[in-house]
Amino acid sequence: MLISPEKSCLLVVDIQEKLAPAIFESEELIKNSKWLIEIATILNLSIMTTEQYPQGIGYTVEELKRLLPLDKTMEKTHFSCMAEPSCQKMINESGVEQIVIIGTESHVCVLQTAIQLKQEAFDVYVVEDCVSSRKQADKACALARMRGCGIHIVTREMVAFEWMQKAGTESFRHISKNYLR
Repeated sequence: MLISPEKSCLLVVDIQEKLAPAIFESEELIKNSKWLIEIATILNLSIMTTEQYPQGIGYTVEELKRLLPLDKTMEKTHFSCMAEPSCQKMINESGVEQIVIIGTESHVCVLQTAIQLKQEAFDVYVVEDCVSSRKQADKACALARMRGCGIHIVTREMVAFEWMQKAGTESFRHISKNYLR
């Protein structure tokens, strides 16, 4: 199944100030996440963000925070977004059927969120080059487990091209010129 721009949203999970420095290849994760957030913004897709206990691990990293809608940022203490009532409510009320997930940590919050979303009958896509953990092995194991649960593992370019759907549009020309180098 292709990712539909009309039926999907981007969910940014816990890319936070105090955790980011400990994440494997965090600079690459932030750069790739910024790229996909900008694409989603250009294409006018809904973007939701979560922050795991921000009083302890800080808020979303500034480089991403300034790109994200403040009214769609949710604080949580549960690892899974779907176990946190306010997050579950926002996701369920969004009207989307497909959730594209980026963030940290792959083997904790991303994994538990993805599995619970799948259990709730959402089509779930985890962006391999926009997720990470403190340890590379944890990320690899999490991706394998998610794949085994029927969660789609994709890349940021796969997502972007599926959201764009075709060449020849103004948004395709802009994205191609500025983001696909």
